[in-house]
Amino acid sequence: MEKLIPDHRRMLDGFELIDFVDTDEIERLRNHLEVDAATNVNWQWEYGSEVAELRALYEKGKQHQWNAATDLDWDTPVSKDDWLMRPEATLLGSACRMLGKDEATQKAAVFDEVCYVISQLLHGEQAALQLCGQLTNLCPTTDEKWYASNQVYDEARHNEVFARFLSSKMGTIYPIGATLKTLLDELLSVKGYHMKCLGMQTIFEGIAVGIMDFMRSNTLNPLFREILKRVEQDESRHAAFGVLTMRRCVREASEEKMHQMEDWAFAVLEALNANQQLDMLQTLGPKYDIDPDELLRTAHKLPNWTELNSEAYMHTVVPNLMRLGLITERTEQSWRDVGILTDIRQ
Repeated sequence: MEKLIPDHRRMLDGFELIDFVDTDEIERLRNHLEVDAATNVNWQWEYGSEVAELRALYEKGKQHQWNAATDLDWDTPVSKDDWLMRPEATLLGSACRMLGKDEATQKAAVFDEVCYVISQLLHGEQAALQLCGQLTNLCPTTDEKWYASNQVYDEARHNEVFARFLSSKMGTIYPIGATLKTLLDELLSVKGYHMKCLGMQTIFEGIAVGIMDFMRSNTLNPLFREILKRVEQDESRHAAFGVLTMRRCVREASEEKMHQMEDWAFAVLEALNANQQLDMLQTLGPKYDIDPDELLRTAHKLPNWTELNSEAYMHTVVPNLMRLGLITERTEQSWRDVGILTDIRQ
């Protein structure tokens, strides 16, 4: 299987990392704003429901709309002086505690890590907004088109709520990481209805649910918890749309197409995993006297590293890929070797 981002890989004690070190190249990536994402437009003359479960999901989406401006208590304080999340649930907080940093420094490190991660989720939501716009053109049934259009509104709301939280409560929106930008450009430019549904709805929506659920379970701030709860509920519907749609795609796919989708799903998630949060560590590590490589060496030596590393993947995206038949005996060991797959959940 070919790997994505091959020119930025290096080994660290037997683990292959993706590491962007050229700041000029990173800026060029961020300034590459026009992505060649030509797509077809698929007219549909059947306006009645053809896929009952998708129509039901569309109705559920309409019923669960919420207003980011009025349905949240924006007066709730968010401060570096308080624990935004449990420190043991964050990489920087754990590292600062291990290094003997005082409590104020640990709180600040947790705050900065959350700010960085939510910034990346915000950028991902913008990609989702644009990808769902593409899907309204590509979807072959009215039910799918209507649901994708409903999701466009969801993604706009997620952009709104994360941008407001970061700007008004945390004070910073970090630029997109180079690895994430490369992978999102891959999703935006990949051709075909099957691949876009797989990339956005199954892979990235699935990983987003895992990350948000983990953060919601470990945050100590009520506003942040409520934001994550509401966005996660939306994302769960989006991931469900991906599964329902991909079931039909898989039933119709040839063996060659199945292998293509299986290999590409691995390539995308392997590349995301291979960064091992280096983009964040290189941005924030120096502020807390943390050497990224030394921290990763320490983390990789933990007896439960694979369990910790795989948590976001095993929450939603990997089980869904397995149910779809997109992780098979042909590739299963590759997923295990990089610490993404730990067990089989049918």
